Amino acid sequence: MKVKNFKVYKKALIVVDMVNGFVKEGILHDKSIARVIPRQIELIKEYERAGELVIYIQDTHTKKSTEHKRFNGYHCLEGSGEEEVIDELKPFTTLDNTICIPKNNTSFMEAPMFRYVVEEAENVEEYNIVGCCTDICICNGPMGLSCYLDQHNRDCIVRVHQDAVATFAEDNRQNYVDAAYLLMEQQGIQLVKKFRS
Repeated sequence: MKVKNFKVYKKALIVVDMVNGFVKEGILHDKSIARVIPRQIELIKEYERAGELVIYIQDTHTKKSTEHKRFNGYHCLEGSGEEEVIDELKPFTTLDNTICIPKNNTSFMEAPMFRYVVEEAENVEEYNIVGCCTDICICNGPMGLSCYLDQHNRDCIVRVHQDAVATFAEDNRQNYVDAAYLLMEQQGIQLVKKFRS
């Protein structure tokens, strides 16, 4: 863990599951997810310049993980390399304002280390989320985070950057993506897209 004091941060960027097993190799990967990497790097660099918190979530499982039964086979096994952050983003994971957190489910809010960080980072006023997959972990994580913040009466913005998230086989799964956005929006999660002139 690079970060020593989470209380100094006002903003947090959560980079969800930009790991080899979803972007580069393995049974659940889709190389088209790489199209959102440039926008993610822009946001990561913004947070680096501002000295704000960046959290990398890494889907990480063992062969005993029950999630495999629902997703048709083993993926992102610990020690396989699939659970590692992709090379394009890996250099940023060593900066002093970063932390990498493994998760064994589809909601980063349920990862014990992430929950610890949210509890400690009591001055964070906004959480910005990028990564994959839009209709699974990008949906479940922010929904859980939003509920947690409400439970503890913490007035925070939770925001998903639509131009920095993607899912596998997206052309065939647009109905799932649309449903995920609808669910997040009704939960009060902000959906934003960078408009370029």
